[in-house]
Amino acid sequence: MAVAKEQIRQIISQNNLSSVADVYALLKESFKDILQELMEAELDASLGYEKNQKGDLPISNKRNGHSPKTLKSQYGEFQVDVPRDRNGEFEPKLIPKYQRDISGIEEKVISLYARGMSTRDIHEQLLDLYGIELSAEMVSKITDKIIPQVKEWQSCPLSPIYPFIFMDCIHYKVREEGRILSRAAYVVLGVTTEGYKDILSITVGTNETSKFWLGMLNDLKNRGVKDVLFFCVDGLTGFKDAISSVYPHAQIQRCVIHMLRNSFKYVNYSDLKKFSSDFKAVYNAPNETAA
Repeated sequence: MAVAKEQIRQIISQNNLSSVADVYALLKESFKDILQELMEAELDASLGYEKNQKGDLPISNKRNGHSPKTLKSQYGEFQVDVPRDRNGEFEPKLIPKYQRDISGIEEKVISLYARGMSTRDIHEQLLDLYGIELSAEMVSKITDKIIPQVKEWQSCPLSPIYPFIFMDCIHYKVREEGRILSRAAYVVLGVTTEGYKDILSITVGTNETSKFWLGMLNDLKNRGVKDVLFFCVDGLTGFKDAISSVYPHAQIQRCVIHMLRNSFKYVNYSDLKKFSSDFKAVYNAPNETAA
């Protein structure tokens, strides 16, 4: 729910905000107060009455003070007072009993890791941005948790028929044991019979070879892909033979984009910018003749 401009101006004047640090401190305190009120409301719903409103209601369970709890969030660490009931039955859903980190820290770690940051870099980034001390060893444990999920996705069953499958490699640099190395991510994109795009597989290899692609094609077949109408690939030597050995009836098309980009090497450097700009019309052409 958006806050009106008049309310924002009122908040600024009432709290004497004059810097980013002041805004951050206000957000932290407001976040804490909102959490506190939400937990109090949870207890109200659990007991069936609001604070000091019990009256003559025939209810045996009552409020029983609070327990302090230190939480970690995107606004740093702060303390809340978790309300208690006399029978010990109340467990807040907003902040579960043993949860102390409400910042979605695991998602942040995995996101930073996916961007190529080292465990040490992630540790320093979290400390700098969120004030959260997380060791490099703990970062490694968190990122290791996604490995079973990746393996499960890489082996999940696929549809028996795909009208189109695009296969290509993305080349990138990685740092391993202090060295910068080249790696190739083999990407298989399928178009379903309903017309939706679906990433079928991503596997990392040292470089692009038709032998590696052959292994991936066999993997597709083992995961349930019985027939493919068209494969769209680049001009890698041996690629067509690898496809034909696994899907002999499929049609194989050379990717037009690859052919266009390969033509760039025959253009003078001084003309390359204009040449690349003109080729956008080819990408957006409605048909082959117009292109």
